[in-house]
Amino acid sequence: MNILETIIIIAVGTLLHFTYEFSHHNKLVAVFSAVNESTWEHIKIAMTPTLLWSLYYGFRYGFTGNYLMAKSLCLLTIILVIPMLFYAYIPFTKKSILIVDIICFCITIICSQLVFHHIVFVSALGSNPQIFTYLSLILLLLELLAYFTLTFHAPKNFLFKDPITHKYGLEGHPCNHHHH
Repeated sequence: MNILETIIIIAVGTLLHFTYEFSHHNKLVAVFSAVNESTWEHIKIAMTPTLLWSLYYGFRYGFTGNYLMAKSLCLLTIILVIPMLFYAYIPFTKKSILIVDIICFCITIICSQLVFHHIVFVSALGSNPQIFTYLSLILLLLELLAYFTLTFHAPKNFLFKDPITHKYGLEGHPCNHHHH
C-alpha cells in the first residue's frame, strides 16, 4: 500500500464532505459529494477518490489481470467497513463523535487500499478463472449503479437517513429541511 496515495484519497474524501455546500447545491456535484450526514453519503465520499485513483492505476498498469476483482472488492470494503465501524461504536456513545468518525473514515480507506493492492500486486490469483472476472464486473456495475443513483433515489433505510434532518438523500440536506 502506498502511504501517499492513501493520504491523498483521505484528503480528497474529506474535502468532498463540503463540496456540495460550496457548489451552492449543484446537482452534478451531488453525484460525488456528501449531501447530508447519512452513512451512505460518507460511503460515497470514500468511494469517489478511490474510484478516481483506481482509474489512474488502471491506465498506468492496465485494466487486466486482477484489476476488476481488486476494484470491485476495494469498493465493497468501503461499503461494508464504514457502516460496520460506525454502528459498532454508536451503541456505546449514543451519538456520533466527529474524531471517531474521521478515524473510522481513515481506517476504511486504509483497509480498502490494502485490499486493492493485495489483490493487484500480491495475490496468487493472477490466473483466476474467468468466472471471477465476470462476477467482479457484475459487482462493480452494481456498486457504480448505487454510487450514481442512491443519493437521488435514497431508500427509506437507516443507512440513507440523515441523523440531523431525519430525511433521506437530497431531501436530507439541511437547506431542504424546514423546521416547523
